[in-house]
Amino acid sequence: MYTFIEENFDAVVIGAGHAGVESALAIARLGHKTALLSVNLDNIAYMACNPSIGGTAKGHLVREIDALGGEMGINADKAMLQIKMLNRGKGAAVQSLRSQADKYAYHEIMKKTLENTPNLQLIQCEATEIKVENGCVSGVVTSFNSFIPCKAVVIATGVYLNSRVIAGEWVKDEGPSGFAPANALTKNLIDLGFTVRRFKTGTPARLDKNSIDFSKLEIQEGETKVYPFSFMTDGIPEKQEPCYITYTNEKTHKIILDNLDRSPLYNGNIISTGPRYCPSIETKVVRFKDKDRHQIFLEPEGANTNEIYVQGMSTSLPHDVQKSMYRSIIGLENCKIMRYAYAIEYDCIDSLDLKPTLEFKKIKGIFTAGQVNGTSGYEEAAAQGLIAGINVAMQLEGREPLVLKRDEAYIGVLIDDLVTKGTNEPYRMMTSRAEYRIFLRQDNADSRLTEKGREIGLVSNERWQRFLTRQEQIKKLNEEISVNLPPKETVEFIKSKNCGEVYGGLSVRDMIKRNIPLEEIMEYFGLFKDYPYDILERVETDAKYEGYLKKGLEQIEKARKLDEKKIPEDIDYMAISGLRNEAQEKLNAIKPENLGQASRISGVNPADIAVLMVYLRMTKG
Repeated sequence: MYTFIEENFDAVVIGAGHAGVESALAIARLGHKTALLSVNLDNIAYMACNPSIGGTAKGHLVREIDALGGEMGINADKAMLQIKMLNRGKGAAVQSLRSQADKYAYHEIMKKTLENTPNLQLIQCEATEIKVENGCVSGVVTSFNSFIPCKAVVIATGVYLNSRVIAGEWVKDEGPSGFAPANALTKNLIDLGFTVRRFKTGTPARLDKNSIDFSKLEIQEGETKVYPFSFMTDGIPEKQEPCYITYTNEKTHKIILDNLDRSPLYNGNIISTGPRYCPSIETKVVRFKDKDRHQIFLEPEGANTNEIYVQGMSTSLPHDVQKSMYRSIIGLENCKIMRYAYAIEYDCIDSLDLKPTLEFKKIKGIFTAGQVNGTSGYEEAAAQGLIAGINVAMQLEGREPLVLKRDEAYIGVLIDDLVTKGTNEPYRMMTSRAEYRIFLRQDNADSRLTEKGREIGLVSNERWQRFLTRQEQIKKLNEEISVNLPPKETVEFIKSKNCGEVYGGLSVRDMIKRNIPLEEIMEYFGLFKDYPYDILERVETDAKYEGYLKKGLEQIEKARKLDEKKIPEDIDYMAISGLRNEAQEKLNAIKPENLGQASRISGVNPADIAVLMVYLRMTKG
């Protein structure tokens, strides 16, 4: 039947992208024998699109992954070329870290980490079928006709399932950057009961650095006064690579509009759904006709390559049109294209088929994570991969799964959105999706999640000691900023800042609440010189938003009461009189675990929840 049978594994992870590597590392580090399959070991943790980590809301995800004991933050810091804090001029809740990464170093560091992790074996092969016996996973069949016995599987196939690359009239069945696609597994997923759909994403061209006139461009330097992604990293590199800004123009737009009939997005060659928040340049030009230019960022792909990524100019136009289009831009007049842009279509599943643990509802032991769940982005993928891996380990050990609530983490928001609301386009994490974002800041990710990571078993002794030290520093500094300063100096300082009247001593906390920056208070009074930058920023933010945080806790408490009201798995919503037909259908399809999740389902309104609450009380009594 099979050419050969591999040794037994506790779990098999299919796909070694950003979701797969986090899953495999989590399962193996928790002591379970794990196989990580990849169609090509050279694409492990490969950055097929933007050579960066983080960004708005995505930086939050990376710090949460790190706080739980994941790998992305550590790896991103090691491969860092430049780092910045986005949204500096806005509130702390929406500020996000973003770094340019050396994509080749990132891959190499992650591959080395995987290769040297106990309990983890890398295997280059394509998974073709997941075998199931009595409603449970029994193993995985590979393209070599081998069988790998296992008790659990994580599907993290990214954009490789039946992937098709398109640029104008040129179409080829392949994965990103010329890697081989995975064509066999989709049929098996359909046979297992998954709902399969078709999504699309794209990437811009890569240009030769030596062909760009950087003297015409706006330079964008990195920052050094900023904390890194990982709580285990000491400091930021002083020397960083610059990025540059340029803009499209009327000539660029005319070239695009004149060739729309050759664009697969507009001539019918691409019919799958693309990401709304990362549109192609042709979509931007068509959709925003009132804009005479669009901002373009030029970003290095690595420290040892001349390739430059052209962020903001993703396209699937033909190669000849691409060349004219790119060369119409200031600074790129003589640019040489090393890799042309393309769009890629791929198969993914309907995330409503999943439990909040990311386990498939119909079969025990099948978990999914990353772009196969309909998301976009390395960070969203890694976050799901980590949670899927943790929950595989928890299932193998007979322990309670990890399900993060919306008020506990951006990861909780991400997964709850996927399994409760679903997505009809590639999902992207944004700060606006998190209703409790003032609590879910980057700076406090360790305070929110490290204890959970420790309880699970992913937080090492070294990380735990760092966490305890940091918590003690925060506690001590909070005490110090609550002590009143000398009245005379305080009055003079407040008067110089035009921050209202004061007739005696004030504490530093009081001054922060008057919107005086902590840095200015420290400089004037000569305080807190021994505290690291990130501790000072964390305590300042908590003090500044103290009132909002107290009000927010009341809202969280109300929401948690609904989450605590569990709903039996076998409930038949069609039998509950008073529920509207739409609500019955949606509730029966999703099978929410509690009233909180039920209330967030699209098509279920407050009146339906009231009916459901009465029904649960009656059946309980």
